[in-house]
Amino acid sequence: MAFTEFRPLDDKSLLEYIKATPSLSSKIGNKFDDLTIKEVGDGNLNFVYIVVGTSGSFVIKQALPYVRCIGESWPMTKERAYFEALALKEHGKLCPDHVPEVYHFDRTMSLIGMRYLEPPHIILRKGLIAGIKYPLLAEHMSEFMAKTLFYTSLLYRTTTEHKRNVAEFCGNVELCRLTEQVVFSDPYKVSKFNHWTSPYLDRDAEAVREDNTLKLEVAGLKSMFCERAQALIHGDLHTGSVMVTPNSTQVIDPEFAFYGPMGFDIGAFVGNLILAFFAQDGHAAEGNDRKEYKEWILRTIEETWTLFHQKFTALWHQHKDGSGEAYLPEIYNKPELQQLVQEKFMKDLFHDTLGFGAAKMIRRIVGVAHVEDFESIKDDSKRATCERQALELAKLLLKERRNFQAITEVVSAIRKLHA
Repeated sequence: MAFTEFRPLDDKSLLEYIKATPSLSSKIGNKFDDLTIKEVGDGNLNFVYIVVGTSGSFVIKQALPYVRCIGESWPMTKERAYFEALALKEHGKLCPDHVPEVYHFDRTMSLIGMRYLEPPHIILRKGLIAGIKYPLLAEHMSEFMAKTLFYTSLLYRTTTEHKRNVAEFCGNVELCRLTEQVVFSDPYKVSKFNHWTSPYLDRDAEAVREDNTLKLEVAGLKSMFCERAQALIHGDLHTGSVMVTPNSTQVIDPEFAFYGPMGFDIGAFVGNLILAFFAQDGHAAEGNDRKEYKEWILRTIEETWTLFHQKFTALWHQHKDGSGEAYLPEIYNKPELQQLVQEKFMKDLFHDTLGFGAAKMIRRIVGVAHVEDFESIKDDSKRATCERQALELAKLLLKERRNFQAITEVVSAIRKLHA
């Protein structure tokens, strides 16, 4: 069977595909009799198959030419698989401990073969809902973000290298446009895609659409998202894009990757941790009020930014005399000047992080795609109470972010609103 043009695979045709592809068949020792193939794609966009044999395993991810959760009425470029493979390889090179290895990529078939993150790896979001602590999460995620963002920015690269890479990823325009729509546009207007916990949040959703200050701030963030090619960002770095065990943290699904503002990635991750915090009351049960777990989430939020700040600035110090063209050593040649530049950069990045994190939180409450953290709370009234607190904090962060000078102040604001 030849695979010379695109077609969606099923269990049977996937087996034929594997047999015809040495880079995949070799991973299972060319043994096909005992293979199990299971489709597990529970996301919004793709087919995902887990292939396991006695001699090895891998995951196959195939992009469809439409949004899977909507159907063919919402077309979507399958070229996103190319950018996902590109980003996985680049991020894997920069941070191999936290990115699964790519074994195979087929552009015609929009198909990626990569390492299977075997159990007990689970999606971080599911672990947060279950109340599981991950002691190394902040350590690992701060390392992933510091390395991938620093090494793909002008703090490390020449403008020639940077422009070449920006140009390549500009091709991922369709997924960028999807983000522009669902994060920065739809929640602030009447859209057929928006939904929320009605009738409880009807007034809250309306308030978002009528808030002029919020709209001004989100316009600035949208402009930055569209125009600022600061580093290669994952583009969808929420808690559903991370697989974990207590000792391992792996970042997956970078199909939205492009050169954009660093704060979008950091904000997505921190914002989703904040959503997980506010959802905890909806998952509390008799004998487990989740109080201690909520404290762990707050510590993780604080540690994620603090460790990111340390690691990112350490990389900057290490490479300050390197080839990066943002701050040429001949100009920024005094320690006090270097410190001023670094402080300004990190302060701006912190405020970007809060703004983008807040925008990501708002879209998950009154936009098209919600999060399981809230959706799995069966009682509508209880869910709406949790969501409203998260929404209030998000609006505060979006409008007042420049008044926050430290992550500890953000944690204090969360506590105050949750009291």
